Amino acid sequence: MIAGWPQHAVTAMMIEMRPAAECRAAAWRFASPEAGRGEMTGAVEQISSLLHEAGETHHRVFRIVDGADDDWASWYAQWLIDLSELPDLLGTRPVRSELIYLLVSLDRQYTAENPAEPWELYYARRIASHFRPPAQ
Repeated sequence: MIAGWPQHAVTAMMIEMRPAAECRAAAWRFASPEAGRGEMTGAVEQISSLLHEAGETHHRVFRIVDGADDDWASWYAQWLIDLSELPDLLGTRPVRSELIYLLVSLDRQYTAENPAEPWELYYARRIASHFRPPAQ
């Protein structure tokens, strides 16, 4: 891991370094329903896509420092809440500080577990679960 960078940013950077054909193949695998072994719901898939878009946008905004941003979770939370469809997908508007805390926690968990699935899908499942309304 690069100091001050969330693990998912390092992973995304490593994917960007691959040849274009390999990147397209990786993107297809990550976007395909088989990638989640049938567990991915429509909302989770959409949240995963939003997280990917947030990552790409963040990297573009912080291009002058090659995406480095120690406060990345604050930026992601603001973008996800105010500039994406995340509140509609969750059925609630997350409190910014709660989403920041969740993103930082997920980054630590993802780094520690080092799962085979892409970070976007890993985060999306847990974000959807965290903000799921209680069963009535």
